[in-house]
Amino acid sequence: MSSSELETKRLKREVLVRLIKAFLSDNFTANTRLIPFDMRPKYSEVPFRCCVYKERAILKLRTLAALGYSINDVDEALPLSDYLKPENEKKYKTNNKLLTVLESACSACVKSRFMVSEICKECLSRKCINACNFGAISFEDHKAHIDTDKCKNCGKFKEACPYNAILKLVVPCEEACPVNAIKKDGKGRANIDHSLCISCGKCIGACPFGAIMVRRQILDVLKLLHTKKLIALIAPSITGQFGASVGKITTALKQIGFEHVFEVALGADITAKKEAEEFENKLVVNKQQFMTTSCCHAYIRLVKKHLEKLKPFVSDTYTPMHYTAEIAKQKYPDSITVFIGPCLSKRKEAQEDPLVDYVLTFQELQAIINTKHINIDLCQETSSETVPTKYAREFAVTGGVSQALKHYLRIDTKFIKDELITDLDKKNVLKLSAYADGHCNSNLIEVMVCKGGCVGGCETIKPIKQANEDVKKFSK
Repeated sequence: MSSSELETKRLKREVLVRLIKAFLSDNFTANTRLIPFDMRPKYSEVPFRCCVYKERAILKLRTLAALGYSINDVDEALPLSDYLKPENEKKYKTNNKLLTVLESACSACVKSRFMVSEICKECLSRKCINACNFGAISFEDHKAHIDTDKCKNCGKFKEACPYNAILKLVVPCEEACPVNAIKKDGKGRANIDHSLCISCGKCIGACPFGAIMVRRQILDVLKLLHTKKLIALIAPSITGQFGASVGKITTALKQIGFEHVFEVALGADITAKKEAEEFENKLVVNKQQFMTTSCCHAYIRLVKKHLEKLKPFVSDTYTPMHYTAEIAKQKYPDSITVFIGPCLSKRKEAQEDPLVDYVLTFQELQAIINTKHINIDLCQETSSETVPTKYAREFAVTGGVSQALKHYLRIDTKFIKDELITDLDKKNVLKLSAYADGHCNSNLIEVMVCKGGCVGGCETIKPIKQANEDVKKFSK
């Protein structure tokens, strides 16, 4: 995790903590209005902005995103306190887009492109010219020249240069997006094309200015905690984030105000078993070439929006979140379910699943725990009525889903030629597209959008390596 990513996470967490403190205080409206002023008092140093006043304006917008508003739709003339009025919530929370861009925080990075550095030697081999299929490279004044009108940004001439003289200037958010959903407006600022976006959240961590924000549901959940019976559905990756057992995390969640806690690993066992049955039917009975897993909702959105020809090869089985919510609703029909997990895509999945009412992320849960001064290490163990398998608890790490599936197979696993696609980028999207055209040597493909699996989600709080080790340690 880069230092810029850590700093942007710290800043967003501070906004969340202050918002929760305001909610728990005697005067929620007044204290919410003061958040930007408390974070940047008069005469305070502002290392990244021109002045404290611009920084306060941006902090106001960050607070609005934390309140659940789309920054692009609000009336900036209104004070923060006015957004807590029910009539303004109805007026300005009109869409279900999960990401919002703070234009005033966006640095308007230069357009992503290739350029020739001074290292260029005008070598005789002309490998860069030969590598370009579009005639974009020529030589002028003893140096290679790139015609930006002809260049397709494929990068082949960069790879061909023996001197590494061709550099690529990247826009972090554009580079991170696997489906090119980040566009530039007329002033060079980032815009999200929601018709292309798969809600993977890769752009959130990639932006070094923290300009891309998640619209939160944390306030909605806080309002319900002491008036309704809430059930927490905790993702398998949670043990890698808080470094504690499910029993201690359960106790902490009950201290926060949740009535019941269910491990989503219970649903993972159901998913693995059903996917194993589906795999046998598709490949052994119907002789289909391969099958991919289906538990990563960002991947499912990728297929629906960009790789429709891959759809017949994707498992039709529901995700662990869905099956766990089904168990919870059957046992407690009048309760409200709140999934707690590592990523943004589960919010989008919950919008489509009537069994899941709200979604909190690990960063939001951490903010609540910090505000309430709960020490999870000191919490007592709460025993669980039903314990999932080791395989289900390892759904969160790369290879965990395919291993769980193979555990439930009734056929010889020597038949399995599995492949793990993780950290979905533009190259992996092209690879999956080629697989749909029949160019695939594997028959079981686990696809996880985030690096390392769910432990690398955009809303996690621990480094991937440490989280991976903790999940595996607890599962055993």
